[in-house]
Amino acid sequence: METWKISSVKVSRVVEMVMPILPTMLLPDATPENLAPLHGWLKPHFLHDDDHVPLSIHTFIIESDGARILVDTCIGNDKQRDIPEWNKRQSDFLAQLAKRGAPAEAVDFVMCTHLHVDHVGWNTRRVGDRWVPTFPNARYLFGRKEWDYWKNEVDPFGREARDDSIVPIIESGLAQLVEMDHVLTSEVSLVPTPGHTPGHVSVLIESAGERAVITGDLFHHPAQFARPTWQDVADVDTAHAARTRQTFMDRFSDGTLVLGTHFPSPTGGRIVRDGKFFRFDVK
Repeated sequence: METWKISSVKVSRVVEMVMPILPTMLLPDATPENLAPLHGWLKPHFLHDDDHVPLSIHTFIIESDGARILVDTCIGNDKQRDIPEWNKRQSDFLAQLAKRGAPAEAVDFVMCTHLHVDHVGWNTRRVGDRWVPTFPNARYLFGRKEWDYWKNEVDPFGREARDDSIVPIIESGLAQLVEMDHVLTSEVSLVPTPGHTPGHVSVLIESAGERAVITGDLFHHPAQFARPTWQDVADVDTAHAARTRQTFMDRFSDGTLVLGTHFPSPTGGRIVRDGKFFRFDVK
């Protein structure tokens, strides 16, 4: 388990799964030839010798002002999904959360950076023939702009997610539609980072002069720090996402701890300038 302290705030990473993929599955421009100039800092953590990259699917637990906040809820158990590794999973994810101090009944907020299938799965669990909220005492924070989009669209990577992981939360009365700059605690707030999806947000943590930010899917892979304009097949608006990535790097390349929502261990690092571009420094 990876844990970080941002002054009085504690952040823990709980992994549901890590799957090796060819980088071109997400970033068509990330060919072996195009990645070669980045080997010096991508290897060994973010690019393997067989040209695969490890894609981590995890949640972050934030402990701030006495509140337990989950950022994104991964894939979930028992869900019908088209991707074989995600289909009808049976994992001990909830037990892992409990071991790290966040049993389901003790979670105060669930914050979804966006509503793609691999960020909402544990919002619900199956009880009999129903999908019920996994975290019964939590407020589920969905971006208002994000839900306005997805309530009329189908997630191409998980068309069932809306019906089994989002709508049941709204119908339960536990959902709270929030703006893209919503403040959760005195130390945790949202940062608008649209493009990947229309209402996509990142999560900013600021405490006693220290700062960290959770990226969400603005960055699927650290190579995007060096090549922000590369197409990401999961982006709803590629050009907008590229502009947002550049703005994000300009803002947070000041020593801010950056926690990647799909980055394998070491998940946290710093954005540093590397000539005309940036890189992700985990030293």
